[in-house]
Amino acid sequence: MKLAFFGAEGKVGSALVPRLEAAGHEVRRIELGGEPDVSGCDAAVDFTAPEAAPQNVRAALEQGVSCVVGTTGWDPTELGAFAAEKALRLFVAPNFSIGAVLMMRFAREAAAHFPRAEIVELHNEAKKDAPSGTAKATAELIGGSPQVHSVRLPGLVAHHEVIFGGEGQLLTIRHDTTGRESFADGVLLALERLGDLPPGLTAGLDTLIS
Repeated sequence: MKLAFFGAEGKVGSALVPRLEAAGHEVRRIELGGEPDVSGCDAAVDFTAPEAAPQNVRAALEQGVSCVVGTTGWDPTELGAFAAEKALRLFVAPNFSIGAVLMMRFAREAAAHFPRAEIVELHNEAKKDAPSGTAKATAELIGGSPQVHSVRLPGLVAHHEVIFGGEGQLLTIRHDTTGRESFADGVLLALERLGDLPPGLTAGLDTLIS
């Protein structure tokens, strides 16, 4: 596929672009700011910042290009409706790590058996939104409005921990991202399945993993 990549020079983009190219995709690095040109691309990928992603996604959709977005901290609902009007796809996921998706699944199952849970999410200090999109999605899955604790420190990448408490026992489910290359498998899966999705917004990598 011919891909337009927003955020190719960022920490995530720098890790993903080589993996996408190694998988046979042709990647056009889109400079931020101004009027982006994604014409002729099969899909656009965005890993930027919450204040930039909506503008990038809208520009791509206006040029007839469906999008895969890993940027969190913004609401894609309105642009999902816009994508549907144009018969395009907008796929948004808070986390593209397969392990993180499984962590969320296991937490949802465990929540049925424990009365209380709290979530701890740890990220590099450069991450702007808190709680993380993954922590918010996990909280929604397990229900009960669990408290979320956010940590921002240098040296961290992305780490999520769900601690369940019951009488006389604790259960901890944790996923650690030690390298941003781990997001590539999820992005590749989303790109592979993008054309099969219904027009409009699809949220969460879990929707693509059986």
